[in-house]
Amino acid sequence: MSVLPPVRRDRIVAELPQCFSKESCLHTRESFHSKVTSACKQQRTGTVGRYRISKVIVVGDLSVGKTCLINRFCKDTFDKNYKATIGVDFEMERFEILGVPFSLQLWDTAGQERFKCIASTYYRGAQAIIIAFDLTDVSTLEHTRQWLQDALKENDASSVLLFLVGSKKDLSSPSQYALMEKDAIKVAKEMQAEYWSVSSLTGENVKEFFFRVASLTFESNVLAELEKTYARRIGEVVRINSNDRNVYQCTKKNKSTCCQ
Repeated sequence: MSVLPPVRRDRIVAELPQCFSKESCLHTRESFHSKVTSACKQQRTGTVGRYRISKVIVVGDLSVGKTCLINRFCKDTFDKNYKATIGVDFEMERFEILGVPFSLQLWDTAGQERFKCIASTYYRGAQAIIIAFDLTDVSTLEHTRQWLQDALKENDASSVLLFLVGSKKDLSSPSQYALMEKDAIKVAKEMQAEYWSVSSLTGENVKEFFFRVASLTFESNVLAELEKTYARRIGEVVRINSNDRNVYQCTKKNKSTCCQ
């Protein structure tokens, strides 16, 4: 078994990162769920932190800045002369959240229509979906609904976290940004998504955003693991307190004589 390298110091999360704004998020709590905090202290997070790698997909129109966003966080670089993603690409990021190792796979998907069918095959199994748009182009915001619809064809809407992210904030004038943000928050509420605005050029809000994604995904995974453990224990109690011969015994059906 290969030993993973230690988590970087700047990827350690001790407290729940706060949302972009109270108006634009679904989870306004200022700290992790008490059950999650307790489970981490007692080291009973199950497969979370051991074997599981959580998958995050990033979707959106061509040239909205998906690749630049991921590269700014993972590599701390910005290349204005990027090449369009063909199909899919991904980066692996390791965190330590409440003392528990946690890994995210960030899947960068193609925004070109001709690669859409290829990219969509990688949507399945996502724990979080990031729908990106360009803050200087209102049409890309309008298209986010279709991108979300496509992504949810491969995922259960009730078990996936949604984030709507406006990129290129540095290129947006204050008046233009104010109008776009108002519309974006409205769209985010319709989607049941958390809204953020970022700049991959300057790095504004990029680290904060991905820490928020990682932390909420981690919390969701731990809560799901605790729920499975609780259900398993309830099942064991039922078996222990039941007559063993009756629990699995099937009633013998009388043969039908209608066709004889």
